[in-house]
Amino acid sequence: MTFLLKGLLIGLLFGLPVGAVGTLTVQRTLHYGPRAGLLTGLGSSAADCCYAAVGAFGLTIVADFLLQYQSVIHLLGSGLILFLGVHLLYQKKGAPIQKTKGASLPGLFLSSFAIGITNPAAILTFLFAFSWLGISGELAFGEGLPLVLGMFAGTYLWWGVLTLATSLARRKATINLVWMNRAFGIILCLLGTCICLQQFLS
Repeated sequence: MTFLLKGLLIGLLFGLPVGAVGTLTVQRTLHYGPRAGLLTGLGSSAADCCYAAVGAFGLTIVADFLLQYQSVIHLLGSGLILFLGVHLLYQKKGAPIQKTKGASLPGLFLSSFAIGITNPAAILTFLFAFSWLGISGELAFGEGLPLVLGMFAGTYLWWGVLTLATSLARRKATINLVWMNRAFGIILCLLGTCICLQQFLS
């Protein structure tokens, strides 16, 4: 099996769209349309790609630093999730689907990237996946690059599926966007609070 296919398999197995970014992807697809959902998923896949590269190329100094301070990084991530959740709770605009404005496109990507990158434990997940497929040690550039690209493609495929499913559901259902935003805001606030409490308890 080539490194590209191994990366694709890892992305498909470990890239299920759950958690805060999954919630944001659904909310943004419903509110702004599929392009917003795809951009949100792209940010998460890009963050996973960074951590996969750290594991694939054996960047132990970077990995050790991130894992050493993962509690602080997790707290920053939980703060961002709480902020996004509170923003949705107080978002009163409930108009039909709006087109994403050019100025908002970077924010859609960067917010999900920030949430994904504040989960350094993902490095351990990818290292486990690499070991499971018989990949160990520092890889050469010609091996690591297709592995990481394959992983990116695998994870992003899930975000595409989630966005497509949400778009199809949006066409067949009548949704009150005000209450929808509040519901997703509560979910994000709960997720952010759980992550924060987990760090303090641990």
